Amino acid sequence: MKLLLRGAESRDRIPTLKANLTTSWSIDVWLEEQGQEAFAAHLGECDAMVSMRWPRDWPRAPRLALLQLPGAGYDGVDFAEVPPQTWVCNVFEHEIGISEYVMAALLEWQIGLRAMDAQIRRGDWRGTFSHPDGPRLHGELFGKTLGLIGYGHISRAVAERARAFDMRVLACTRSPDKAAGDSLVERIDGMDGLARMLSESDFVVVGCPLTEQTRGLIGAGEFAAMKPGAVIVNVARGGVIVEQALYDALRSRRIGGAVIDVWYRYPGNDAAGCLPSALPFHELDNIIMSPHASGLSEGLLERRWHRIARNLDAIARGEPPANVLQAPGGRRPA
Repeated sequence: MKLLLRGAESRDRIPTLKANLTTSWSIDVWLEEQGQEAFAAHLGECDAMVSMRWPRDWPRAPRLALLQLPGAGYDGVDFAEVPPQTWVCNVFEHEIGISEYVMAALLEWQIGLRAMDAQIRRGDWRGTFSHPDGPRLHGELFGKTLGLIGYGHISRAVAERARAFDMRVLACTRSPDKAAGDSLVERIDGMDGLARMLSESDFVVVGCPLTEQTRGLIGAGEFAAMKPGAVIVNVARGGVIVEQALYDALRSRRIGGAVIDVWYRYPGNDAAGCLPSALPFHELDNIIMSPHASGLSEGLLERRWHRIARNLDAIARGEPPANVLQAPGGRRPA
């Protein structure tokens, strides 16, 4: 069977694939500089392809049995245009890195280790018991309420870690019945319970996918529902939060702050530097910013490509793959 990999990044994972495959695959790689004619020829012959995208105008793929996304997000796939015989699957494994990032962000917000480090480097001992001004108490996560928007792989991993800190955990998801009885969460509601959850949470973590239903989910009204000192953490997609509403809530200090890893503007193909928004978030002192890196931990790619190999093996054996986004015939999981 023939596998097509798109791009140099996927090409670099061939040794991992070969080490984990138990079925026979020939592997081709298409690079942008090879042109669309070569791409169309590859697509006409391949049984599976690894790609984060499937746009409307791609060539026909009459044999394609599996479109395997090498990541979790699927907003680059036009599902209606995928060949009807094709399984579409994604892969996770980023929940470990992202959940650790979230806990690091929450701890930094409560304890302020960066500020302490900068202070002591200046020889400034304010805050200790022995200082004439007396101690300065930092925060703690113990007893704080964490609200999770979405309750998939990422949010559940965050909940596990938050419970280890004795935090109270709440969640809102479009499918609350699927998580009913989950011992990690004190209360799990449908999305109609979002305002209530926001009003109770000290920290809010956005972990839902970007869909037509979630685009702009968090806007001015949602920020108005949050506690004045609450902090929002976005590790999902920038578009889930309304850009202007987020900036206004931070600038006016309507909320306590934000930790944002996913953005509204990204560099082009040349990876040239650019600010992540047309709005001056970088000038605010109540936001921690990172470059869409929360999931990029040292074990991520090895785990993901091991899972991809398992899906390729399943297709080669005529078995259903895992993490199905769309089954042949255009059927979407419930």
